[in-house]
Amino acid sequence: MIFATEAMSVRDYRCELGPHDAPFPEVHGGFSISYVRRGSFGYHCRGRAHELIAGSMLVGYPGDEFLCTHDHVCGDECLSFHFAAELAATIGDKPQAWRVGAVAPLPELMVLGELAQAAANGASDVGVAEAGMLLASRFVDVSSDRDSRPPSPAARDRRRAVEVAMWIDEMSHEAIDLDGAASQAQLSPFHFLRLFSTVLGVTPHQYLVRCRLRRAARLLAEGERAITDIAFDVGFGDLSNFVRTFHRAAGVSPRGFRRAAKGDRKILQDPLACFVAR
Repeated sequence: MIFATEAMSVRDYRCELGPHDAPFPEVHGGFSISYVRRGSFGYHCRGRAHELIAGSMLVGYPGDEFLCTHDHVCGDECLSFHFAAELAATIGDKPQAWRVGAVAPLPELMVLGELAQAAANGASDVGVAEAGMLLASRFVDVSSDRDSRPPSPAARDRRRAVEVAMWIDEMSHEAIDLDGAASQAQLSPFHFLRLFSTVLGVTPHQYLVRCRLRRAARLLAEGERAITDIAFDVGFGDLSNFVRTFHRAAGVSPRGFRRAAKGDRKILQDPLACFVAR
């Protein structure tokens, strides 16, 4: 289990079954989408057979009985997102979209699947819950063959997004998750994620991470406090995550940034210059 709330859970599935293993019937316990990142397997559900390969998506509907076969290769890996019924209905209220069984590798889904995997690995500043809902939303759009562009938010909703952004900025040193930010807007997590991203151009988690990075950069430039203390004070719960995230954003380590702020010209090169110019 990678992530779990009442509305959503994320699991990393790794299967080592092969051609000599007999398939057995299973039942979907709820709504789910599983991004196949490696290997191949067969998926049989509701009288249809699908062959899934890397980049495909398996789609689960509650109560559907299914069979997974491994006739061609041994082993597969999936990143699987499971949604409570209320959240699934919020993401896409068309049952046929959730009963397609499987989706072939499509560029618009594969790139979000890889984003979700990066989030699960801690290598992205997009939250894993956000990535899962973005992937599910795009899946529903593709499966329903409908325009995925949300309508332009009303002035009241735009103000609501800005107010929550200001709250995130003020509270960025605290533990903030998508559910908590959505409750500030009095919206469901899915609707809040869409509204916030549409109005401000970043997801709530991306903005939270950037608020923390901004404060960390200021503290690194202005004083001599220990880097570990700064990481925890601005809201990062893990020093290695802070160092990795800061380096990805700035092009230099926190220690290098501090040296650059003190006039070390050797460090003031293109990556840092680009960061400062943003």
